[in-house]
Amino acid sequence: MALDDDDPVQRRLAVRPDSGYVYRTAWRVATGDIGSDLNLRLDGVARYIQEVGAENLVDAGEAEAHPHWLVQRTVIDVIEPIEFPNEVAFSRWCSGLSTRWCTMRVDLVGSDGGRIETEGFWIAMNAKTLTPQRATDSLIERFSTTTTEHRLKWRPWLKNPADATESMPFALRRTDIDLFEHVTNTAYWHAIHEVIARVPDVCAPPYRAVIEYRKPIKFGEDVVITWRRDGDAPHVDIALTVDGDVRAAALLRTLSLG
Repeated sequence: MALDDDDPVQRRLAVRPDSGYVYRTAWRVATGDIGSDLNLRLDGVARYIQEVGAENLVDAGEAEAHPHWLVQRTVIDVIEPIEFPNEVAFSRWCSGLSTRWCTMRVDLVGSDGGRIETEGFWIAMNAKTLTPQRATDSLIERFSTTTTEHRLKWRPWLKNPADATESMPFALRRTDIDLFEHVTNTAYWHAIHEVIARVPDVCAPPYRAVIEYRKPIKFGEDVVITWRRDGDAPHVDIALTVDGDVRAAALLRTLSLG
């Protein structure tokens, strides 16, 4: 399938620039983040890129000014699975920004093979008002060195799925809740793995997984995962819903490297 450059769902993520501020770190794959196939799970990837982001802010001297961020979209491209045991080298850089949000690329490369490419749309938050806050001039100056997109706007990639053909309940745990009293972004990936188990052929590498967060899910709400796949189509449309209201839209699809 040829790539459609006008469709971000099909477009490859931005490549790492040759210059500018790129944060690098590394650590071993944790045993609690692998599946029965010994591959790093998607929820583990989401947890790792969040931790790398926290380290990145400390390295940039921005952790005190910007301690709280919310993710609006996460894209995970599994080019080649990263297996256990493996040490993962992380590279993180900005691929687009505005005064209150940015897209941050994180690439994961295994020491013994494997590559996963990710991008998150992150919003700087004021924890007291629960509203976006302006980034410092120093953060904007440093992060802008790796992108020419300095007026980033939010544009959803996914539509809320309609006419789902499959569904299942998704139970929440107390440990799934963050300081904003919302479900953590890694918990959403637990739900995606429930669907992956039912459509494993779609997620044969290389494949792409996307989540867009619409509205927060709170503890105590009854969450239902719904999804639809038309025949043998190479993609699955997913939603996490509460009383029929879509709180997050997601997509699994095969990824063309052409």
